[in-house]
Amino acid sequence: MKKMMPWLITILLAVTLIVVAAFLLMDKIFPSDANDVKAAVQNVETNRMSADQIVELTAQITDIKTNLADPDYILSVDIAFQLDTAKSKEEFEKIKAIKITPLIIKAIADTKPEDLNGASGKDQISSKLVNIINKNLTEGSITQIEFTKFIMASI
Repeated sequence: MKKMMPWLITILLAVTLIVVAAFLLMDKIFPSDANDVKAAVQNVETNRMSADQIVELTAQITDIKTNLADPDYILSVDIAFQLDTAKSKEEFEKIKAIKITPLIIKAIADTKPEDLNGASGKDQISSKLVNIINKNLTEGSITQIEFTKFIMASI
């Protein structure tokens, strides 16, 4: 038994070190979506504007209806997009039907109904949409997304 004791201690120490290393590296290997959402929210900036400026820089997409990740639920939304410049709004208007709407439908199709409950759920999907759409804009960027209509219903 005395001859096996150093081996047992060495094996237990090695297993413990491997478990601790795996635990510490888990967040880097498998990043969580919560970190992405927090980063997206921090990157979005809003400035004070007059009502006329807001109207001038806001584009709308209305009547988007799609299933959620759970096929028993459907979502109907109208979305207002505030862009950073008038030029970017013009570009957005040109591509919203052929490029932006499909991106929104894909993002919503990956979302579970329970992820959209409450204000935090809507904030998360807004942040996700800002990131996805800004990558696909030809000019400028979206500074804010607001849901002007949000109806989620079971089929």
